[in-house]
Amino acid sequence: QLQACGGGLVQAGDSLRLSCATSLRTFSNFGMGWFRQVPGKEREIVAGITWNNYTYYRDSVKGRFSISRDNAKNTVYLQMNSLKPEDTAVYYCAVKPIRSTDWDMIGEYRPWGQGTLVTVSS
Repeated sequence: QLQACGGGLVQAGDSLRLSCATSLRTFSNFGMGWFRQVPGKEREIVAGITWNNYTYYRDSVKGRFSISRDNAKNTVYLQMNSLKPEDTAVYYCAVKPIRSTDWDMIGEYRPWGQGTLVTVSS
């Protein structure tokens, strides 16, 4: 139901835009989140956007990443600028059906898309 793409290998300071397309006909009613995970670590929230376009960012990406959505295309985006090696991870998108601001509650997200790998070299 969710298809994430846009990952790749870039150098520090470069930009990437991740996309997550969904087949959910009620996409516009739901919040969406972008998470990332590195081996051996827990999955962490990167950014979220509510059904009415309020946004959330983890501190380490504020000012560099931007989340947006296009309800006509059932797609959510994550624009990542000024990438750093520590941004290297598998990035996942997920639907947040529950209208809450508990962005880091992984259990509130379903379904999940497959991950897309972002590798930032120094």
